[in-house]
Amino acid sequence: MQWKPRALILDLFGDYLRYAGSEAKLADITELLAVFDIEAATVRVNLSRLRKEGWFTTRRVGRETVYALTPHMLEILDEGRERIFRRRDESWQGRWTMAIYQVPESERAVREQLRKQLAWHGFGQLSPSTWLSPHDLISAVREIAAEYPLAKVDALWCGTGDLEEDRELAARCWDLEQLGADYRQFIRTYAALDDEAANAGKDGRTALIERMQIIGDFRRFPFRDPHLPLELQPKGWPSSEAYSLFGAIHRQLGPAATEFVSGIIGQPVGQGQEVVA
Repeated sequence: MQWKPRALILDLFGDYLRYAGSEAKLADITELLAVFDIEAATVRVNLSRLRKEGWFTTRRVGRETVYALTPHMLEILDEGRERIFRRRDESWQGRWTMAIYQVPESERAVREQLRKQLAWHGFGQLSPSTWLSPHDLISAVREIAAEYPLAKVDALWCGTGDLEEDRELAARCWDLEQLGADYRQFIRTYAALDDEAANAGKDGRTALIERMQIIGDFRRFPFRDPHLPLELQPKGWPSSEAYSLFGAIHRQLGPAATEFVSGIIGQPVGQGQEVVA
């Protein structure tokens, strides 16, 4: 696997260091990334960039540099993990949250930010300025609108009254065919790793590598998946199976991986979040 240092740093903080005071010494971060064959110089460069982007503050403790997550970025990290680890298979109310925006042509940056914010919240694009979600996200749209006063953003809670038409809307807003194929590939890739007894006997280094690999492969799904209610899901939709598989393997590898990280940083790592069905 080709590891990306930036993603590794954020995943390590998200799954472990977040639960050990939300900070770590540069030397410890470097030692953790060495497990993935990331050189010390590369670690320093990526941490420096993340600090400039506002992810971290730094302080000196003797000769050591300590990197601590900023409060704002800690909130973003926690919100992202909530998306990754919380499963929402729910009955549908038959309505969509529709977000429609108008942005002056001169404010292209605002338009792009609106798109990013709506996509982050799980909306799918029906047309250039119209986005849909099968969940009640009216309040989220209003919060987004308040951030961008140069845009006119309307939020509607509406429905078609026709389930087949609603399913067609879902297929237009999201590439469900590709998403389903990717879920099935994930299941094929990791099915053999779902072994409680084998995972319990693994050494910490191996458990950490395997756990980080499955996190890296899985964490993209929640930001592509609209978490369609059961009534809107295509036949044989594999998302629940993929979530269950990820949750089982993540849990099984957790104790050994967490103990390994604790040994490197020299303090206990608290219990992180697991998949909530």
